[in-house]
Amino acid sequence: MAFAANVLRNARGLASLPLCDYRPYVSRGGRGMIGVAFGKTPEDPEFLALREEFLCVYEQNLCEHTVFFDGIEETVGVLEQSNIAWGIVTNKAMRFTNPLMSRLGLDTRAHCIVSGDTTPHTKPHPAPLLHAAALLNVAADACWYVGDDVRDIVAAHAAGMTSIAAGYGYLGATDPTSWQAMILVDHARQIGQLVRQSVDDYAILGDA
Repeated sequence: MAFAANVLRNARGLASLPLCDYRPYVSRGGRGMIGVAFGKTPEDPEFLALREEFLCVYEQNLCEHTVFFDGIEETVGVLEQSNIAWGIVTNKAMRFTNPLMSRLGLDTRAHCIVSGDTTPHTKPHPAPLLHAAALLNVAADACWYVGDDVRDIVAAHAAGMTSIAAGYGYLGATDPTSWQAMILVDHARQIGQLVRQSVDDYAILGDA
């Protein structure tokens, strides 16, 4: 996403911004990226055109500089070895989620993928999480939801799931210790360690 935002800046003769400038706003999607790159809000006349241009560039470069957080592949391996159902619930629209998951090789591994337009609501509403639990055929209170934004934790609580704050993620502008998550992890590898300690019938969901 930072790459796409910088493409727009470069096209206007502006220098690229470092990833650290964008990082706290990644979970806010196009709105966050346009805000950082150009200081524009949805109230600005130029915002809609900038956002649409950003989304087009992002769609064409979905995996540009995209890598897993350290420990994610190991954790997915633990889930698969333990025969635990896992899925992805994201606020990204399907037009981005589906090709991104395919290119990352997760489309054939995740037991469910719920995008921002799969249900009528996006997080922090619990509907996407509850839909994912239904697809997995697992009770919501037997699911863990891992997220790196306060909206993820709010959604997990509303859905009756165990909430895990990913302190290694993008995080937004607030301190994850203030989110009231049931569990806070500092490294993705800790999720796999928690799985090994848990009962075998938990389902694990995560944000993308």
